Amino acid sequence: QVQLVESGGGTAQAGDSLRLSCAASVRALNMYAVGWFRQAPGKEREFVVSVGTGGSSYYADSAKGRFTVFRDSDKDTVYLQMNSLKPEDTAVYYCAARFSIFGAEYRQADDYDYWGRGTQVTVSS
Repeated sequence: QVQLVESGGGTAQAGDSLRLSCAASVRALNMYAVGWFRQAPGKEREFVVSVGTGGSSYYADSAKGRFTVFRDSDKDTVYLQMNSLKPEDTAVYYCAARFSIFGAEYRQADDYDYWGRGTQVTVSS
């Protein structure tokens, strides 16, 4: 069983930056594809970005040019660097993981087996 813990959320103003972390209980998180999703109040959970075990990544249009996902294999942690934050980025952010040996990244919530409890990000204008 893989446990994921998100951290780094908080309150920011438009234009600010935040870095979210997704720490895993499992060694070798680099053998897992990881995705970030978010859910705003009254809305469905939506895909933000994914990173495969081969290093490939895919960003939702809302995240392109502003967000960056990267791994720290030594710490079994995946980070989401969020720059130029907008009020519409306000949501609970979740990380998810699935074991993967093929290097692919995954963009659907149903593709993932393990989820964290989320961290709240609030961006004011």
